[in-house]
Amino acid sequence: MKKKKLTGLKKNIINKKVFDKEINLCKMLAKKNRGECGWGQCKYCGVIPFLYKLHKGQLLEKPNEIKKLKSKIWKNQNVRK
Repeated sequence: MKKKKLTGLKKNIINKKVFDKEINLCKMLAKKNRGECGWGQCKYCGVIPFLYKLHKGQLLEKPNEIKKLKSKIWKNQNVRK
């Protein structure tokens, strides 16, 4: 039996340049505000998985997938995740 693919997920809704710009903005605000921005605490934030979904067209739902992605993005950042 084939797995059904989720509909509506398209790759490159935002391009790599926009994705990187938004991630860098996120990092800058988090560093400036010690792990918090206008959206809340980085630890609970859904912005990074959302941007990933818009860029890669892949929905991350499992907590360990999200944690792994955030760790990769926050690498070398001195921010409370």
